[in-house]
Amino acid sequence: MSKTIIVTGGTGYIGSHTTVELIEAGYDVVAIDNLSNSTADVPDGIARITGRRPTFYEADCNDREAMDRIFAQHAPVSGIIHFAASKAVGESVHKPLLYYRNNIVSLLNLLELMPRHGVEGIVFSSSCTVYGQPAPSDLPVTEDAPIRPATSPYGNTKQINEEIIRDTIHADAPFRAILLRYFNPIGAHPSAEIGERPAGTPQNLVPYLTQTAAGIRPELRVFGDDYDTPDGSCIRDYIDIVDLARAHVEAVRRLVDGQATEPLEVFNLGTGRGVSVLELIRTFEEATGVRVPYQIVGRREGDIEQVWADPTRANRVLGWTARTPLSDTLRNAWKWQQRQE
Repeated sequence: MSKTIIVTGGTGYIGSHTTVELIEAGYDVVAIDNLSNSTADVPDGIARITGRRPTFYEADCNDREAMDRIFAQHAPVSGIIHFAASKAVGESVHKPLLYYRNNIVSLLNLLELMPRHGVEGIVFSSSCTVYGQPAPSDLPVTEDAPIRPATSPYGNTKQINEEIIRDTIHADAPFRAILLRYFNPIGAHPSAEIGERPAGTPQNLVPYLTQTAAGIRPELRVFGDDYDTPDGSCIRDYIDIVDLARAHVEAVRRLVDGQATEPLEVFNLGTGRGVSVLELIRTFEEATGVRVPYQIVGRREGDIEQVWADPTRANRVLGWTARTPLSDTLRNAWKWQQRQE
């Protein structure tokens, strides 16, 4: 009998790709999403890739009663992967209360419901933003790097949620947890059946880049060229979305198969290589042959200068490695963009 995994934010960008990998690994998936930043046809794309359609509920994780009903209907639930959250750094600076409500209340509801329904473990979608701006001596960032003051309300919600999970586990919760701190997910499924499709103006770099390349946006804005980096633009660790999704399968397997050695474990998910914004634009142009018009503008509040991962622990303990070349990832993002026109 296959095990049931609930994926909150299951039709979102990372959630949909993880649902594909879970189904292909033999799990039964119950996807929950309020469709605030995704569309109801995403399960169709998942079904075209896998041959199996996940069970889908349009529901909000802040609605505790709705979540309770879903848990009960699909008992026994072996594990949860919690993606559902507002996630744009810039927007969070201007709408902090929205972020605190969406991102914290949803987690509280899940943690309260897990013991009631006998759920064995939770994988939490965290972020490298919990490290703030690392000191040069802390690059690349390991899981033991200090947690620094958040530079945005979004980052603060990730820090707070990690603390909530840590305190809950410390209080002898009857379940285990894995925190996955990822760096910058980009790209799309190679089939171009699912990808990153933000509502309205994209808040993330690559969908804005591909929309600019497609002529939907007049130009890409590069926020700052005066940082202390080789070309003056911010540096990030860009990880392929399918590689990232595979890591969640390994984390779930570790929890539900009883392989975790601690009640709470933390893993960085990245490639181990920092890439600047300007380097990413050049790589996209070389990979696709499509020019991207861009303009350098002022720095954006909340942005970190440079951060990239040391993924050694995930490589060793989870048996997972990011393996997709950046050029392939960007070609997949462009292929997905072309499907949207």
